[in-house]
Amino acid sequence: MKSGIDTSFVDSGVRAQDDLYRYFNGAWLTNHVIPNDRSSDGVLYSLHDDAERQVRQIIEGATGSGDAQKIGDLYKSFMDIDAIEKIGTAPLASDLASIDAISTREEFVAEMSRLEARGLGGIFGAAIYPDAKDSETNIIYLGQGGLSLPDESYYREEQYGLIRESFLGHVAKMFALVGIEDGGDLAALILGLETKIASHHWDQVKDRDATLTYNKLTRAELETLAPAFDWTLWLRIGEIKATTFDNVIVQEPSFFEGISTLFSDFDRDAWVAWLKWNLISGSAAYLNKALVDQNFSFYGTTLSGTPEIRERWKRAVSLVEGSLGEAIGRIYVDLHFQPAAKLAMNELVANLIEAYRESITELSWMSEPTKKAALIKLDKFIPKIGYPDKWRDYSTLSITPDDLLGNIGRVTKFDRDFELAKIGAPVDATEWYMTPQTVNAYYNPGKNEIVFPAGILQPPLFFLDADSAVNYGAIGAIIGHEIGHGFDDQGSKYDGDGNMVDWWNDADRAEFEKRAQVLIQQFDALSPEQAPDIHVNGALTVGENIGDLGGLSIAYRAYKLALKGSQAPVIDGLTGEQRFFFSWAQAWRGKARPEEIRRRVATDPHSPNEFRCNAIVRNLDSFYSAFDLTEGDELWLNPEERVAIW
Repeated sequence: MKSGIDTSFVDSGVRAQDDLYRYFNGAWLTNHVIPNDRSSDGVLYSLHDDAERQVRQIIEGATGSGDAQKIGDLYKSFMDIDAIEKIGTAPLASDLASIDAISTREEFVAEMSRLEARGLGGIFGAAIYPDAKDSETNIIYLGQGGLSLPDESYYREEQYGLIRESFLGHVAKMFALVGIEDGGDLAALILGLETKIASHHWDQVKDRDATLTYNKLTRAELETLAPAFDWTLWLRIGEIKATTFDNVIVQEPSFFEGISTLFSDFDRDAWVAWLKWNLISGSAAYLNKALVDQNFSFYGTTLSGTPEIRERWKRAVSLVEGSLGEAIGRIYVDLHFQPAAKLAMNELVANLIEAYRESITELSWMSEPTKKAALIKLDKFIPKIGYPDKWRDYSTLSITPDDLLGNIGRVTKFDRDFELAKIGAPVDATEWYMTPQTVNAYYNPGKNEIVFPAGILQPPLFFLDADSAVNYGAIGAIIGHEIGHGFDDQGSKYDGDGNMVDWWNDADRAEFEKRAQVLIQQFDALSPEQAPDIHVNGALTVGENIGDLGGLSIAYRAYKLALKGSQAPVIDGLTGEQRFFFSWAQAWRGKARPEEIRRRVATDPHSPNEFRCNAIVRNLDSFYSAFDLTEGDELWLNPEERVAIW
């Protein structure tokens, strides 16, 4: 039997007991060069590259009628460089003229709504999901928006001062490229306005709180909250039925109050400049090379450190996948996903759920009533593996090979109509929020489901013919992670039916929070190697860290269940336990540019890869026994300092 472990990157100058991540991946971390067209690289990206090449073959081979015609023609419309260069920025002219004609805030709202219906961003975002307290009913969620930089902190913290300066220069250059004068003055207006908008934004930690962001309002209450915004006009111009807003979830009420305040003292010149910028920036990726390159210079290089833009075919693949993802996925699954993989994953998931059941039953810190409720939720988990049971119907979407921006507008309307049709209709339990070719996974608390697309079910995360220790240390831990989100600091607020219901007693919740706080403190102390002057935000990443901690510890237990009492073989001189943890380290092999690390630490609820590996294993007693850790080892934590939640 092959182990599935690639030991070619082991750094013998490092001990696993001191730094598991760099021991197992050290040679790769030292020698690997991140491709110039990306800000980071690693195992997950290698899987993405494989899927991207496979999808390209599907797209370029798409001929005929129906979905195949749409796939091929959308790709052609993006790849027709000559036609795109010839038309230049002309597609923006009429919209820019309409924006220039704005004189009142009502005209602004109408124009913004019209552009939003075409896919451009607005002051706030709107999405439709099951109501968190009534999971059988779809409802609109309204959330903060309106910013060009990654996060509200970029507008106020000193460390981002140079980025703000670069943004001013970028905006001025973009305006010049579309023939608008006084770009520097307009850029200053935009940054000033966005700074005011950002002052009303909730920070990342507050904004991930499921309780604080659940604020159900009637239409009348929404209009009272933000009276200066003309909701009736916005809905009418956007062709959204008024009944859609009979009830809404407002995620950040104070943000909408703040925007209303800004609107009550309407600064016409600033808002018009902002809307022009929104149009130009939101369209740039689909226009001529000069705009594409300048747009990438800021958002790719300045913000993330990426030297070169991706090849055009890669960007075309991304567009087609984002527009016709399930049409491609249907073909992808037939070509690249073996039925045996789904059967093997079903067994893995079953063992993970059984391991969680055992662990919850044995918890010393949780009372019996709360355990009972947790087990009921566990029993109601819905696993989705590989691909959806029902495929999306694209028959009403029209695509032509010679109209890129028109295609994008039609795709936007098609998607918008699909979403709006959910209001008043039953929640579709079969819907997926990722395509089968996606290299990722997710837990959805509103449906209490764990979803694993075919794209992630590939080596080195998942093997059909390798040692089970490796599968449990990688994809098993990922499964455990996603199940763990149902029991993290936010997912644990939902019951087995997807409703936000408090199924905890006060003492158990207090003990949970105490353990989570220790984990927060552990991660607060960590600084990434590529940016040693900053610290991980333990409160922002705590949900993902709980997912990792529970996922890996439960995956280890599930691995033991899979052995059915037999002794794991020694393969390549490694015990089963060692292969399990090396597989975990292998799964997180990756590196990122310093600029990207800074952006992620500010905005991403996931910790940097090195800490997802090392900071988690040092809390697991099984890691200590696998590698005979002693008190002098770098990864040693005193037993009373180790966190165990699930």
